[in-house]
Formats: sequence, structure tokens, C-alpha cells
Amino acid sequence: MTVSPFDHPLLSGLLGDEEAARYFSADAEIAAMLDFERALAEAEAESGIIGKDAAAAIVAVLSSYKPDTARLRAGVAKDGVIVPELVRQLKAAVGAPHETSVHFGATSQDVVDTGLVLRLRRVIDHLDLLLIENIVRLTALEERFGGRTLTGMTRMQVAIPIKVSDRVAAWRAPLQRHQQRLSQQSRRLLVVQFGGAAGTLEKFGDKGPAVRAALAAKLGLGDAPQWHSQRDALAEFASLLSLITGSLGKFGQDIALMAQAGSEIMLSGGGGSSAMPHKQNPVKAEALVALARFNATQLSGMHQALAHEQERSGAAWTLEWLLLPQMAVATAAALRLAAELAGEIESLGH
Repeated sequence: MTVSPFDHPLLSGLLGDEEAARYFSADAEIAAMLDFERALAEAEAESGIIGKDAAAAIVAVLSSYKPDTARLRAGVAKDGVIVPELVRQLKAAVGAPHETSVHFGATSQDVVDTGLVLRLRRVIDHLDLLLIENIVRLTALEERFGGRTLTGMTRMQVAIPIKVSDRVAAWRAPLQRHQQRLSQQSRRLLVVQFGGAAGTLEKFGDKGPAVRAALAAKLGLGDAPQWHSQRDALAEFASLLSLITGSLGKFGQDIALMAQAGSEIMLSGGGGSSAMPHKQNPVKAEALVALARFNATQLSGMHQALAHEQERSGAAWTLEWLLLPQMAVATAAALRLAAELAGEIESLGH
């Protein structure tokens, strides 16, 4: 049983995206956190913060390490975050004399936030490919039907004749801009988080920036000053997710309205009705509108999560965990549905 439609055993067939959801699974989250701990040990050893023997012991354990997830669950209930129990288990696995070098100088938020960024990198790659697929399919529609005529509609009333290419351009152009935005935002978002207890890297002295830079390089992330309580990059990313689904919602709304009129579009693969067998419901178009409205609603919560208290907030941080994964999966699902819907347009215009 699940409370989320995005991984519901039935509803996810329409609203889910398995590829995007995979990066928000418990296994993916733990794997990203362990990648952080491995890279941290290596970076600290190179800077002389911990011994090379200690780093080798930590890396050796991490090569096959599997935490006790039942204890992790209990730890989250107690500590509010997975990392304290994960580190306790990892230290026990490494054992004496090197257990004190595990997680040295880092804090839970470093692990969680950098782990999130590592997973968002994969999500962004997936979204970019889906955007490309939609742009290609809409371009193909324009090539097939662009010279045909449509009835232009303004304020839901008949206006003047337009070309199919005019309406397709209004569907495609925002997606091309979103692709550019995604590339631009990636440079700000895909950076390491490493600040230690209160963001000052107090245990490293003047070596803090060098350790952070080495950590970032080993993880393939950009180097940046700590951002424990500065959540604007995540909020900006959430805004882009809402922009993408909003543009796809416009596409879905247009298709649904054209299907209602029935004379200017022919679709295959419509949904059936239990009471009216003659119907071909524009299910995917409707879902695009719903997902656009869903993300627009969740975005306000991500903006609420910008208000961190002092150097770290537990409440605002937890709010992000509730919202951002669903927004990302909703966006991937919308892109998948839109590409499928574009491929089901058999005729457009006169």
C-alpha cells in the first residue's frame, strides 16, 4: 500500500516514471551517501587529515558494505535523519583503530545534501533526454502537418485561421527554453555540500577549502562554499520542474480541447469508458493538465522551505524531502506522457 500515486502499484502506470523514481529509492539514497563517505575518506587522506591506512580501511569496507535498514529506519525515527545511525554502523564495520576517521569533520546535512545532488544529476540527465524526445516529436508533427490550417482561438472563442505550425511552435518553443534553463541551472545545483557541524569546517583549519575541493572533484561535482541554510538552488530547480509541467499542461489542454471539437485532430490510443464504449477519452492530455497543477501547487511548499532558521533547519529540510522527489517524478512522467501523446496524433489541421 502507498500514499503516493507516483509509486502506487496501479496509478503509477499513468502518473509514474520508473527511471526517475529509481533515483529516489532507499537503495539509491544509501548508495549516494556511501559514495560521499568514500570520497571524503580519500580526500582527507590526500590532505593529511586522516591516515592513508584509515582511508584504505574505510574504502575496503565500503566496497561491499550493506547497512542494516531496519536499524536505519529506527534511527530516522529517533534522530530525524538517516546519517547518525548509518555512521554508527559504518564505524562498527570499520572497527579499531580506524573507526574514528569515518565521517571525520562532516555533518549529517553534508551527507544528505551531497547525496541528493548526486542523484539529481542522474535525474537531470533523464529529464534532458525526455525534453529532447518531446522536441523531436513536435518537430516531426510540424514537418507532417505544419502547412495545414487550424481555427485560431482566443479567449475560448473563434478568432482567425492559423497554421498548424503556429500552434506547434507554441508547444515546442517553451520546451527548448526549458532545456537551456536546465543546463544553466545544473551549474548552480550540482555542487558539493560540505560545511561540517555549523558550516565552518572547523576541524580542518586552513585545509578546509582544499579538502572540500578534492571531495567535489572525486564526486564529479562543482566546488562551492557550504549552503546548509541556502536553498535557493533547490527552489530554483523546483521552479523549473513546475515550468516544464506547466508548458506540457498547456499542450495537454490544447489537445483535450481539440479532441472535444473533434474536427481538427485525430488521435489513436484514447482511453475507454465503462459506461460509454464509443468514447476515446484523451487520458494522457488530461494527466498532463493534472500534473501541471500538481507541481504548481507543490512549488509553494518548496518556496516555504527556503526559510531555514540560522545555520540549519530540521523542519524546512524535512519539507523538501516531502516535496522535491514527487515534483521530479511528476515532471518525468509528464514528459513521458507528452512524448507518447505527440506520437498518437494521426492527423492535425485541415
